[in-house]
Order: sequence, then structure tokens, then C-alpha cells
Amino acid sequence: MSKAADATSVVAHYTEIEGPDDQTYPKSPELLSVSASFSQHFGLMRLGIHHERLKPGRRVSWPHAEADEEEFVYVIEGTPDVWLDGHLTRLKPGDGVGFPAGTGLSHTIINNTEEDVRILVAGEASRYRSRIHYPMHPARNAEIGERHWKDIPERPLGPPAETERRHSWKIQARRRAP
Repeated sequence: MSKAADATSVVAHYTEIEGPDDQTYPKSPELLSVSASFSQHFGLMRLGIHHERLKPGRRVSWPHAEADEEEFVYVIEGTPDVWLDGHLTRLKPGDGVGFPAGTGLSHTIINNTEEDVRILVAGEASRYRSRIHYPMHPARNAEIGERHWKDIPERPLGPPAETERRHSWKIQARRRAP
């Protein structure tokens, strides 16, 4: 007779596995989302699944495009903006966003509201070898060396400077607030 599965080894609430509120890019003071890695917690090797909590004024990552990793974002709570090649589109709970690999579509999720946003992010667990491009951060492209996606398909960027400036202003305003 087989032993019943222990639910504590296969069930977790995101609040039990959420990491510290300290995610940044190297040499950047910008705080990003607060992440709970279900993949890491459960030892999943092929799937990357994360619950991300974005405090007001934060984003999941710098805008980026990936050569060989598919990603999917599902909005659980709040109304974040998805940044697509410099254009913002407001999302709502229940919305899903898919990013096929190799398209060159630069993207990130930004919380431009005054309330927390919660999203589920899923992708292939190949990040350590995936090629990536950061259209707004050439220094980051240089830092990642061979992982930089140099032959990315050309795509026109919309008003990225404006969306970056607005987002940076919100971040700076929050840093100055007591």
C-alpha cells in the first residue's frame, strides 16, 4: 500500500515563500517587485513560476526582450501597466499577457497606481542560458556579455523616454517621501 502524499511538500501560499524586499539590478538603487518563487520552493526544473508583488511605483524588471524564453503574465490583483516597445496598456485582474520567444518585443510590467499589484509570472526555466536584450539599458547589455541578444529583430520603440521619465519620476518621488 502506498503512502499518502504530504500536502505540506506540494502546497504553499505565496506569503510563506516570499523573498525579501531587496530585488535590484546590479549598480541600481531601484527596488523591483517582491518575489515568491514557486519553482524554487517546489524544486521545479522546467518551469519558472513566480508570484510577484509590485508596490506602488515599482516594476518587475527593466524593459527587455528574450531570444529563447517564452513568458506569460496573469494579473491577480490591481491594475498594472504592461510596457510594450515603449507603449503602456492598462491591465486588470483576469488579464493574461503572452510573450513568445524571439519576437524582439521589449516588455515589463509597471505599477503606476497607489495600490499593490499581484501577478503570476510563468516561463521556461532556462534563464541561466537565455539570451536577452535591454533596449533602455545598454550598460546592462554589456554587463551580461555572451547572454546579450545582439541580433535582435529590429522593432520601432514608441515613446520609451516618456514612459521611462514618468516612471523614474514616480520612483524618485517615493524615495524622497518620508
